[in-house]
Amino acid sequence: MSKKSDKKNAAKEEVRDNSSYYTLNTDAVDRLVNADVANSPKVTDEEIRKYTGKGKFRIPTVLKILFTKFWFKGAACFFFYWGLGPYIQSYDLLFVFGFAIGVITDLLENNVFRFFEKEKGDHDKWMMFPRKKFVSLFANIIYAFFVLICVMYLYNLINVTAMSITKNTDKLFLGVEPLLFGLFYLGFDMLFITVKHTFQKIVKDAKEQNKSNRSK
Repeated sequence: MSKKSDKKNAAKEEVRDNSSYYTLNTDAVDRLVNADVANSPKVTDEEIRKYTGKGKFRIPTVLKILFTKFWFKGAACFFFYWGLGPYIQSYDLLFVFGFAIGVITDLLENNVFRFFEKEKGDHDKWMMFPRKKFVSLFANIIYAFFVLICVMYLYNLINVTAMSITKNTDKLFLGVEPLLFGLFYLGFDMLFITVKHTFQKIVKDAKEQNKSNRSK
């Protein structure tokens, strides 16, 4: 009899323990609903990183920006210059290629930069035309043609120099391919963006100097 009673008591305890799992802790729910900055405990940055997955190693923003620019230009070369090369020749191909780069820059690349901004305008310094307007599309297309011409002249200069050194005029030493094209385009793009910011700084400093002279 004692064994049976023990089994019954154990079964009752198990039922009671299982039912406790479904008991709603109203106090905890109330604390969660009414939580705010004032009554919440302070959490260190190290503790936050454990749950967000942001450790000590982080890729610098500069590298992310440069890689994004390089990747989009290399992809444009792959899909348009290589993809349409067998069907479109000479200047028609360059026109389509430059037009595509301008559209991709305005509608895809720049919007990616804006999407990953922590604050509005953080990534404006990496764009030639940062303001998102209808006219920026045409400005980016014209700018793309300008940079593309510079890149093509660089390819031509490298090939002409190599031909003059080797005395072999029948061989094309450096052809257009996505990786190197992306690097060349990135180099010219960053060069012109740096020139733009330098010029803007010079104009800004001149205006401030003029204002200070007038105030005196």
